[in-house]
Amino acid sequence: MSVEKDTTHSGLGRSAARGGMIVLGGQGVRILVQVASVVVLSRLLTPRDYGLVAMVLAVVAVAEIFRDLGLSTAAVQAKVLTRAQQSNLWWLNTALGLGLALVAIAAAPLVAALYDEPALTALTAAMAGMFVLNGMAAQYRADLTRRLLFTRLAAAEVAAPLVALGIAAYAAANGAGYWALVVQQLVQGAVALALAGAFAGWLPGRPRRGVEMSGFLRFGWSLAGTQLINYAANNIDSVLIGTRLGAHSLGTYNRAWQLLMTPLGQLRNPTTTVALPVLSRIRDNPALTQRFVERGQVALGYSLGAGLGLVAGAAAPVCALFLGPGWDVAGVFALLACAGLFQTLAYVGYWVYLAHGLITELRHYTLVASALKVVCVLVGVRYGITGVAAGFAAAHLLEWPLSLWWISRRTQLRVGPLYLGAARILLVAAAVAVSAYATAQVLHGQHPAVTVPACAAAGAAAYALLLVVPPVRRDVRSLVVTVRGALRQKINRG
Repeated sequence: MSVEKDTTHSGLGRSAARGGMIVLGGQGVRILVQVASVVVLSRLLTPRDYGLVAMVLAVVAVAEIFRDLGLSTAAVQAKVLTRAQQSNLWWLNTALGLGLALVAIAAAPLVAALYDEPALTALTAAMAGMFVLNGMAAQYRADLTRRLLFTRLAAAEVAAPLVALGIAAYAAANGAGYWALVVQQLVQGAVALALAGAFAGWLPGRPRRGVEMSGFLRFGWSLAGTQLINYAANNIDSVLIGTRLGAHSLGTYNRAWQLLMTPLGQLRNPTTTVALPVLSRIRDNPALTQRFVERGQVALGYSLGAGLGLVAGAAAPVCALFLGPGWDVAGVFALLACAGLFQTLAYVGYWVYLAHGLITELRHYTLVASALKVVCVLVGVRYGITGVAAGFAAAHLLEWPLSLWWISRRTQLRVGPLYLGAARILLVAAAVAVSAYATAQVLHGQHPAVTVPACAAAGAAAYALLLVVPPVRRDVRSLVVTVRGALRQKINRG
């Protein structure tokens, strides 16, 4: 019996390792497609084009939370999922998507009135189709995840944006304007649905009564509440810019966000997949938990944190290289990089909340952090989009130490070592940023294809020089050991 259990666990471990590598690989390709979309379409469309579409997304995309209602996550984590339950969930997600699409169409004139932009009536009605497509695809994606079919899932999630980018670029090059972005969203949803459905290999049966669904609905509704709070806080900047500063300003801000914050989230999110099961197993051992969280902070800070320092210092040539002329976003981009750095410092706390099952505490903290973010952005919007970005960065500067202190009140996690570790990460990021900025100033006027690599080299040199500081050297050594261990484990598992 024990041999059979060990064999099962070993096989599951190998599947998880392979799945993790596939997910990370697919995520890397998705980031490349995302960056390519910014690079290509920013040269074909205007800030106003992006601003109009961003206005619609900031308002109607909140319905995506209610469209899914946490049901896809509920399906993935369920111990038992019958085919009848799966079919009922598919019909429920689809019905929610269709209902919300009709609500969006009816509310389209209100969205246009909110921003005083008549063009948004047709835009909102057209983008309502996203709800139906995403609703139909939700349970197919959940099924692929549940069955650990990560290769198929990654293929669908990479192919859909790639096809959509090609069609959108063609439409934009032929004068479609902001409609090219609408086409991009709808094509991506349609291709993702077709591929996920084909890869899952099943069709839903008719909806049935008498099937136990209450557990899925309770779990989904609870999760949707926290997601709604996060959504409102994370999109207040777009709504305020759109209503107070107009489409051109929102489009400019949106390009900086899409170039930096979206890929950053795609890089950070898979770390939760790796950290959560480990922390869940060792949560009754405070010493091991402390060590894992400290190493996780080091791993994120000395990699992503240093990279964010580089792009903050080299913001002007980076924006010129990827966005081209006509996009005055370097200041916004640098401030968003600072916000991303502070977010990363607090990210390990999110792992602990989930691993210890502190969902209520997480919701309470999210409310406080969201209120802080809203206040900072409300103050900043009076100074334009740069003020909004500064408010966003200030909110996360205040939030990350609060996050660690908050979690220490409910666990045995010691925050002192984490604060000291964060200070060393900030030192490294600042040194990289200053070196990159000085290099960019010296090479001002040169082509960004020359300046950006030079800034990267200067940042790397500053990083290397800081290795003479013993605590920094110990952190980097710990990071190297962690990476080597992960690679060795991957090789051993085949």
